Amino acid sequence: MINARQSAGFSLIEVLVSFLVLSIGVLGMAGLQLNALKFNQTAAVRSQATFLAYDIAERMRANRVKARSGNYDIALTAGAPSGTSIEATDLQQWRAALTSQLPDGKGAVARNASKVIVTVQWDESRVGGQSSQQFVYETQL
Repeated sequence: MINARQSAGFSLIEVLVSFLVLSIGVLGMAGLQLNALKFNQTAAVRSQATFLAYDIAERMRANRVKARSGNYDIALTAGAPSGTSIEATDLQQWRAALTSQLPDGKGAVARNASKVIVTVQWDESRVGGQSSQQFVYETQL
């Protein structure tokens, strides 16, 4: 038989152990929530990059003659073109959208006959991803 003196403090130990188990569970849930937020941010940026690649492709389809002649070709490192032509305005607006909607967003357009390759590049290091990400979209004009 256990006397009262031997069982003194047993309930306190049970409470402390259950508090420890609960704390570990709460920390695990917080970690899961942080990962979910990070992956959600990454998915949103990738979706925006896809949208921007489709945007310039549609602008090129609307001005197909100039696009096929190479007026939309631009390198990743090149600055936004100057001028007031339709293709220059399209590229200026597209480059502005890249820099404002993507972290360190850049874009390039290259063509090979009627095939167009649009490259969108951005930086994901802020959310714990690789520093440089790319989305490459190939389409026909």
